Amino acid sequence: MRTVAAEFDSGDRTCFGHPECMKKSKLEVSPYLHSDRLTIECAITICTEAPKSFAEVPLPPSDITDHLRKLWQRKEGSDVTFEVQGEAFPAHKIVLAMRSPVFKEELYGALRENDMGCVIIGDMQPLVFEALLHFIYTDSLPTMDDLYQYQDEYKEIIGHLLVAADRYAMERLKIICESILCKNIDVKTVVTTLVLADQHHYNKLTDACIEFIASLGKVDDIIASHGYAELKRTCPLALLELWKKLR
Repeated sequence: MRTVAAEFDSGDRTCFGHPECMKKSKLEVSPYLHSDRLTIECAITICTEAPKSFAEVPLPPSDITDHLRKLWQRKEGSDVTFEVQGEAFPAHKIVLAMRSPVFKEELYGALRENDMGCVIIGDMQPLVFEALLHFIYTDSLPTMDDLYQYQDEYKEIIGHLLVAADRYAMERLKIICESILCKNIDVKTVVTTLVLADQHHYNKLTDACIEFIASLGKVDDIIASHGYAELKRTCPLALLELWKKLR
């Protein structure tokens, strides 16, 4: 009896047999063939899992955001400066264009001005613009520890950052800011938050504010709150939806 060990790979579509198999011409004159009959005995072992490799090298976590953060903090190679209420913020055009289609159009597209060395931002707070740049370079919000002790100011900054994210078409930042505001609705600021949400068409935030007010059932407190007059003047549809919920 002749024994031949063979290993076949199911992923190898070019495999049609083992190279040590006997040729037909040799088989016909060999002692293994009796009365035109050949008996083949096979022992088959099926491996359900691929053999474990002992040469695996653990991969470190991605550090691209760390490099981008350092690039921004050190201001190395910056080629554009934004002036916001007298404060200067150096940045890199290519990074801004990569993260925001609006920045891309302003810095490289048809809206690009001849001299783009300094761009003046006249309708945004410096802290908000700095938070916007922080997210562009790190894909995360700054800690803003100094604002956490003043909850109202923190929510106000997040509200302004939401508007900035909308302005520069940064969808992920919009969702993050909207989620934060939805989780931090309170009686004192719910009406002003509703005004912000309705004016900028943030539907999820609008619905959250209306549901929160409806759950309170305190109409007098809402009417007396700061921002109700603005809601009545600028957001009649949201006010109508609110009164439907309160009925």
